[in-house]
Amino acid sequence: MPKLQGFEFWSHTLGGARHVVAPMVDQSELAWRLLSRRHGAQLCYTPMLHAQVFVRDANYRKENLYCEVCPEDRPLIVQFCANDPEVFVQAALLAQDYCDAIDLNLGCPQMIAKRGHYGAFLQEEWDLLQRMIMLAHEKLSVPVTCKIRVFPEIDKTVRYAQMLENAGCQLLTVHGRTKEQKGPLSGTASWEHIKAVRKAVGIPVFANGNIQCLQDVEQCIQDTGVQGVMSAEGNLYNPALFEGRSPAVWELAEEYLDIVRQHPCPLSYVRAHLFKLWHHTLQVHQQLREELAKVKTLEGVTAVSQALKLRCQEDISRQQEETRPAGNLPSFHWICQPYVRPREGSKENGGCSKRALEEEEGSTDGLSKNKQKKQLRNPGKTFDPSLKPKYAKCDQCGNPKVSWCWWSTQRPRTSLKFVPCHGLLFKTKLEKSLAWKGTQPGLQEPQQVGPGAPGGFSEVMGSALA
Repeated sequence: MPKLQGFEFWSHTLGGARHVVAPMVDQSELAWRLLSRRHGAQLCYTPMLHAQVFVRDANYRKENLYCEVCPEDRPLIVQFCANDPEVFVQAALLAQDYCDAIDLNLGCPQMIAKRGHYGAFLQEEWDLLQRMIMLAHEKLSVPVTCKIRVFPEIDKTVRYAQMLENAGCQLLTVHGRTKEQKGPLSGTASWEHIKAVRKAVGIPVFANGNIQCLQDVEQCIQDTGVQGVMSAEGNLYNPALFEGRSPAVWELAEEYLDIVRQHPCPLSYVRAHLFKLWHHTLQVHQQLREELAKVKTLEGVTAVSQALKLRCQEDISRQQEETRPAGNLPSFHWICQPYVRPREGSKENGGCSKRALEEEEGSTDGLSKNKQKKQLRNPGKTFDPSLKPKYAKCDQCGNPKVSWCWWSTQRPRTSLKFVPCHGLLFKTKLEKSLAWKGTQPGLQEPQQVGPGAPGGFSEVMGSALA
């Protein structure tokens, strides 16, 4: 059967999916996908998988995709991050029998993506992206799709999308934010960019961004003309979003935990999901937050979730009819509802904005979380280079130099191997071996061998280089 493309692929293989769960690292695992499908999701993506690791590590493939066959988990798109056409295609060939399409991640804005040179940090390298998509389109038996972020300029975003379409992309997901818009700096996604892309390309388009409820989904489709809408954070805080429901948190938490027992996943994934599902309740019953963070078993996580349910039921019994939700919440804390990020500089955010991308890479204007933790343990610690003591360096070994540095003497360097001024002691493995054998009674001294003799230098080096 020939490979379906474009709208045929979307309508037949994907069943005309309109409600889509986004690829989320450590969060869109099988158990969560099954929960989302039970509550209105029509298409799911795997978490972003690293193509190079997927190719070389059989355990990684087994843990992330080669698990037990689950007919409920279709249609499914596997997403990879990659920056090499050959590696991307090799990974895709290993995955294509377990999914309905392969997606190339061009939208991840995180620092790990910058360091690894993938995701949104490839969006300026159009020649490379063309080669990756063209090779995948040629070699794979399933369609190749892309998830992108926008440029600040609408016309450049449109040309970017058209380039990917011409290279062989069969479906495009457009996140209406730039790669700089993340965390507290996320802001509002631009549906104008998404609308312009949809009008300019001849393949199906999914929109991503600004989705907190079913009304947002419908409004997005109406305003942009896209074929489907993808949700990430909205889905994490309310997996029933696509049903248009906002059930009690414990209803979905208990259902998710039941699925996890059938389809196990790392406990860190489960804990992260419950932190989001119970997010608003944990602001009220903060003593249970630490308990949820510390539990080491699925039974322990279940017990904390049950304790949160009991606290919520006590709150409901004390609630009076005229009582309004605390803070700015649209519903009471025990109801599944979106989390709205505080705006940059708002009082809720402490008047602080997240450090810019350059500052994350080493600026001293702000301290990283790790440095803040170190400072809590040692209040007198400073990270200002100008306040650190200066030491003269030894010209020979580079260590801090003192007045009686051994290297400054006229002794031949081969006569001693102990450098007392730097506290360094060098010994070869052979010297250590001979010293040890000297303490063991009954062991013979090793025979001396010449460079050309069997077992000599030439043979040893040859085996080391083989």
